[in-house]
Amino acid sequence: MKRRQWSAEEKRAIVISGLRGSQSVSDICREHQIAQSQYYAWRDQFLEGGLKGLSGAKGDSDHQQRREVERLEKIIGKQTILIETLKKMQ
Repeated sequence: MKRRQWSAEEKRAIVISGLRGSQSVSDICREHQIAQSQYYAWRDQFLEGGLKGLSGAKGDSDHQQRREVERLEKIIGKQTILIETLKKMQ
């Protein structure tokens, strides 16, 4: 049996329906044919993401992206100097 791939939007909708409390988690899981452990994993990820967003702290990915941009800028600078030097030698 092929496993279902859930989009982020679908996961969010399922988690929110559980957080609203209008249906039990077991009913939601049965309706969407997912294990309760899967629902709780999605819920925890959802809440952790919300906590990070509300804390105002930038995530590690922002820091990594800035470092990568700086690294690439250095490479571009070195390449520019090399190109200019080669042009002067001709």
